[in-house]
Amino acid sequence: MRVDDRNLTSVSAAESGRTQETQRPGREDNLRSGSGTVGGGGDQVELSSTLGSLSKAMSAYGSDRGSRVAELTAQYSSGSYQPNSLATSRGVISEALAAGTK
Repeated sequence: MRVDDRNLTSVSAAESGRTQETQRPGREDNLRSGSGTVGGGGDQVELSSTLGSLSKAMSAYGSDRGSRVAELTAQYSSGSYQPNSLATSRGVISEALAAGTK
């Protein structure tokens, strides 16, 4: 990413050297390759393994939920869908009580 601030009129020699360093052409290549290191300053970005686990869980939930919705759609279309009113009412009440305690 390149940032140009044309409102700056005087820049010290140290700052201008640092500005040139951050705008060198190889910097974008480092970012695109996913090396995690930016420029020569040693900045790094590290994501924990928890993020990977969360991503896997979310994708598994999404696929399970999609198959369940397809199954319910088929049952409803064929006229064989029999909702469990007791389980539905318990779920609604449990959610309402949980929301009240937050």
